[in-house]
Amino acid sequence: MKKIILAGGAGLVGQNLVARLVERDDLELVVLDKHKANLSILRDMQPGVVAEYADLAKAGDWQGHFDNASAVVMLQAQIGGIYYEEFERNNLAATDHVLDAMKRYNVPNLVHISSSVVNSQADDFYTRSKTLQEQRVLESGVNCVVLRPTLMFGWFDRKHLGWLSRFMQKVPVFPVPGLGRYPRQPLYAGDFCNIILRCLEKPEIAGVYDISGLEHIDYIDLIKTIKSITKAKSLILPIPYSVFFSLLWVWALFDKNPPFTVHQLRALVIDESFEIIDWPGIFNVKATSFEDAVRETFTHPVYSDVVLEF
Repeated sequence: MKKIILAGGAGLVGQNLVARLVERDDLELVVLDKHKANLSILRDMQPGVVAEYADLAKAGDWQGHFDNASAVVMLQAQIGGIYYEEFERNNLAATDHVLDAMKRYNVPNLVHISSSVVNSQADDFYTRSKTLQEQRVLESGVNCVVLRPTLMFGWFDRKHLGWLSRFMQKVPVFPVPGLGRYPRQPLYAGDFCNIILRCLEKPEIAGVYDISGLEHIDYIDLIKTIKSITKAKSLILPIPYSVFFSLLWVWALFDKNPPFTVHQLRALVIDESFEIIDWPGIFNVKATSFEDAVRETFTHPVYSDVVLEF
């Protein structure tokens, strides 16, 4: 059996990936993560998977799991927050320790999950740290493939479309900054996991790939699609950008880990698009339409009800 290490595997992509990889009888999966609640969710749903608490920002016994491993999928990432030290610790220091363990135990292959933000005009803590993280991976000398996904959604989504959907179910009015005409290219986590699986099956795949959603959709239309499929009753109400910004700023005064920050708002309203490559052809995977992916995400009989913690 091939041992696959999922570093930071209790988050959105990791949980989706495990849900698909457990169907394979030729793989031994080891998930390392420091989020105890999400690890517990993973253990409950996938009892056959080794899921161990590990703070990857510090060297420790967890690195012993890399012995005899066939590949590592590097998933750990600080996505939101208001302190750069958190991004530096979880996106950079953790990466250094994972790379060290790979070199110590001669793990032959790495699938590094970077981000489309490295090509973005945005300048926030996430963008800066993910750009530096990718550089360290590429300069490490480890055999790797680098995947740069755009905004992702799918089962277990605790941040993006999942949070928006849950918020929409709770409030009578759903505010949208400005007119909401901000083009997005959301990527279905199920499709992205199939790409990762192909990279694990074919370790000769190397290089850097921008994995964008194939469909351009304005933010407000994205929200309307979620509302339609989930049958939410909330009224979608565009409000001035300055008012929206002020509300987020005040929210951050009372919430140390807000689900949406002013930095993310600035990134949201940037008018940009990401390069689309023929990833269905390159990796031999089928792309799921946005509407079908939203339906799969929010109507699955088991996974659609599972909510990870921030």
